[in-house]
Amino acid sequence: MKVMMDACVLYPTVMREVLIGCAAEGLFQPRWSPRILEEWARATRKLGPEAEVFARGEIAMLSAQFPQSSVAVVHGSETQFWLPDPDDIHVLASAVAGGCDFILTSNDKDFPRDILAEHEVFRANPDTFALRLHDEAPDVVQSVAARVLKQANAISDRPWTIRALMKKARMPRFGKRLEAAE
Repeated sequence: MKVMMDACVLYPTVMREVLIGCAAEGLFQPRWSPRILEEWARATRKLGPEAEVFARGEIAMLSAQFPQSSVAVVHGSETQFWLPDPDDIHVLASAVAGGCDFILTSNDKDFPRDILAEHEVFRANPDTFALRLHDEAPDVVQSVAARVLKQANAISDRPWTIRALMKKARMPRFGKRLEAAE
């Protein structure tokens, strides 16, 4: 299953770490475009210049880890697509060019299901998608989530529970499921 990852699921960190951890375990094939990665890097600027440098380092590591994940869109091909927000058309164009099954995004309103279906692409939000992955491979997903929790606790000034961490990462139902599985 090929999944186009919108910038809003690559940034914030915890969400990205869970999803990319699952991809690294072979549960899906992540896809992105150079423009999506650039949007992620620029989104970190609000945290200061060092955050953007750090994000660009993470982007370089992801690109090395998943070299087949970058999807190039033919210049001008975006004109054949329409979405409510013209700034999101590149995500749909990338998903189609990459032969993706899903666009993984938190931005439901700007990716209407009926428009995506015309291109044989479906929308998934991160919380529901993580639940689906857990349904398919609970031990693998729980292991990934445990690693993310351990890392968060190692760098945080406060202790996190899996449920609280996933709630903060905007994946509350996934966190509740993980807590119940403990």
